[in-house]
Amino acid sequence: MADPLDAWLPALERRHLASLTFPQVRRALQALSSLYVERRGRLGTGAALDGAGKRAAFALFYGPLHFIAVREVVGALGAHRPPPARILDLGCGTGAAGAAWAASAGGTPLVEGVDRSAWAVAEARFTLAALRLAGTAARGRLEDARLPGRRGAVVAAYAVNEMDDEGRARLLPKLLEAVRAGAAALVVEPIARRSAPWWGAWATAFAEAGGRADEWRFRVRRPEIVARLDRAAGLDHRELTCRSLWRPGRA
Repeated sequence: MADPLDAWLPALERRHLASLTFPQVRRALQALSSLYVERRGRLGTGAALDGAGKRAAFALFYGPLHFIAVREVVGALGAHRPPPARILDLGCGTGAAGAAWAASAGGTPLVEGVDRSAWAVAEARFTLAALRLAGTAARGRLEDARLPGRRGAVVAAYAVNEMDDEGRARLLPKLLEAVRAGAAALVVEPIARRSAPWWGAWATAFAEAGGRADEWRFRVRRPEIVARLDRAAGLDHRELTCRSLWRPGRA
C-alpha cells in the first residue's frame, strides 16, 4: 500500500521551497526548535508562525513528524477500527493529525479542522486536498468548536498545551461530554511534564471516563526532506516520543 506521505511531501516541498532556500528554512527550523524547547511561553502568542521561514519549517518538518506520530498512536490504539464518520481536528495546524487518523482509517472519515491561525487553516486545506481526503478547515477557538457525538471523533494533537488555562478549563468538560455522547477522543502531546502541569488532571478525568493514558516511543523512517532538515539543524528525530489520552467511542 502506498504511503500517503509519498504524495504529500513533494507537494509540500514545491509549495514552501518556491520562494525560500533550504538554508533559510534550516535557520528558521533552528529558531523554531529553540522556541519549543526554551521559550514555550511564547507559543500561545503565535510566535511559532510569525514569519515565512518558520511557517515553512513548521509545514515541512513538524507537520510530517506530527502525521507520523499520530499515525503510530492511532495504529497502536486501534483507533482506526471502526473508522469514525467524522474527525474534528482541534488546533489543526497543518492538518496533520486529522489527516493521519483519516488515512489510517482508509480515507473514509470526513475531516474538519479548527485553528486560530488563518495560515494554518489554508495549510490544513492544502494537506487534505494533497492527500485526497474529504474535509475542510475553518478559523475558530478550540474551546468553542462544536464537538461530534456517536460515530464521531475528536483529536487535539500538540495543541492543548498551547492553550491558556481558561481555554483548557472550558475544553475538558466539552471533551468529556462528547465521549459520553459516544465520540472517540484522542489527545497527543510531547513528553515534557514541566511544560504541561495540566496533564495529570486531564489524565485522571480521562481514566474516570473509561479512557487511558500512554507514553509512546517509535522508531520511524523519516521522509527525505525531514531527514535533511534534521541533519542540517543538528536535530535527530529517528525516534519519536509522545504521550496520549484516549477514550474510544461507541459505534
